[in-house]
Amino acid sequence: MSETKVALRPTHDPSAMPEPSRSSEAARDESPSAPTAPTQATETTRDETVLLSYSDFRVQPHHCFACGELNETGLHLKLQLATGRCHVELTLPRRFEGWEGLIHGGILCTILDEVMAWALVERDNWGVTARMSVAFRRPVLVGQAIRVEGWIVESKRRIQHTAARIVDAETGLELATADATYVAATDVRKRELKERYGLRAGASR
Repeated sequence: MSETKVALRPTHDPSAMPEPSRSSEAARDESPSAPTAPTQATETTRDETVLLSYSDFRVQPHHCFACGELNETGLHLKLQLATGRCHVELTLPRRFEGWEGLIHGGILCTILDEVMAWALVERDNWGVTARMSVAFRRPVLVGQAIRVEGWIVESKRRIQHTAARIVDAETGLELATADATYVAATDVRKRELKERYGLRAGASR
């Protein structure tokens, strides 16, 4: 599979997260209801974003259906991270079809879950999904260019609240939204996960 790209930003105030685009907000008002071979990080750009591959992030190849490079039938998401946020831009092929011409809702749920979970990982917060609610506002078509965004809403010790959305990559029209609750791993379990996935020297955490 192609190398998955992840963008990390140096730790800042988690509250300094960009707001959704105006075009997406307008689209919402119009709706019916409301981790390959090691590579090195690039130089920090003006907006302090550093592009990293999974190897730069020191995460070993794995079989995650959403982001794993070893899963031949997976989504192979090219995730990008910023402070407390994660997004991915992609088009989904026919093999993820539900009704003819439409992407299966379960696939969309998977991507929404993934960007929210990686928004937490960017904050060095590893955990599991406890609850997730999704609202499908408009169909996502096979081959349609989409952008899926996830961000942290609130952190309460081990309980993390997140939100996400899918928008048309060209128009910003909102297609689906989600909110979720994650339970953070204990320090012992987090160390185990970092060892299992190879997170070590050279990573940002």
